Amino acid sequence: MNRRDKHNYYLDIAQTILERATCLRNNVGAVIVKNDEIISTGYNGAPRGRANCCDLGVCRREQLGIPRGQRYELCRSVHAEQNAIIAAPRNEMIGATLYLAMCNSKTGELVPDASPCNMCRRMIINAGIERVIIRNTPFEYTIHNVQDYIDQDDTLPEEQLKGTY
Repeated sequence: MNRRDKHNYYLDIAQTILERATCLRNNVGAVIVKNDEIISTGYNGAPRGRANCCDLGVCRREQLGIPRGQRYELCRSVHAEQNAIIAAPRNEMIGATLYLAMCNSKTGELVPDASPCNMCRRMIINAGIERVIIRNTPFEYTIHNVQDYIDQDDTLPEEQLKGTY
């Protein structure tokens, strides 16, 4: 018998969850797992009660020509990682693993170089999550130790801070 390994099992679940996402750019699914038990899940979409981009037919960041990874404050969506963290008790996230899968909304293809944004990384750190495993292909993934997010501080250079609050 040829069983699916555990990481791909949870990544398969994350990939199914991303089918609920409402973003016109990238759909993301997240699963938080600890001790081989799913703690919570999340996908990217507008806050409860607000219209989703897919319903409006427009992505504000795309409209403005903003590249991937920039100006997330203009995005309507709550990220998949954030939704999964919001839904989970912190004591159950300490030492847990976060599984992520991202697909391009237009092509449906996996985004192999996916990575949590800086704000999500901060939330992952504060949640106490230990590892982030990101799907690259249906069989390959990248494992990130959250300690690396701490050690590689994403503090913005002074020139990028001009004009911010």
